[in-house]
Amino acid sequence: MPMRRRPVLRTVGRTAVIAGTASVVAGGVNRHQQQKYAEKDAAAQAQQAPQAPMQEAAPAAPDSDELINKLKELANLKDQGILTEAEFNDQKAKILAEMS
Repeated sequence: MPMRRRPVLRTVGRTAVIAGTASVVAGGVNRHQQQKYAEKDAAAQAQQAPQAPMQEAAPAAPDSDELINKLKELANLKDQGILTEAEFNDQKAKILAEMS
């Protein structure tokens, strides 16, 4: 029986697939390394940069409409008998103190 030879195209095709796969893998490794080094550089620069002192934010003044609504709610609670006159006056004083 004569020996069959493998077609040349099949061998060339396999070689091309192997070479292409190697190129893709090498490119992926290269991109991964570049990203890793870029992150390290960014972290090093962040550590070297002088840090500005943190400023404490002033507490935001309550909105006047919000305070008025709170006073209205208190008045409704007093009218319904849920709050006594003394409780109403105490809560009203706290709300008015927030306004100033």
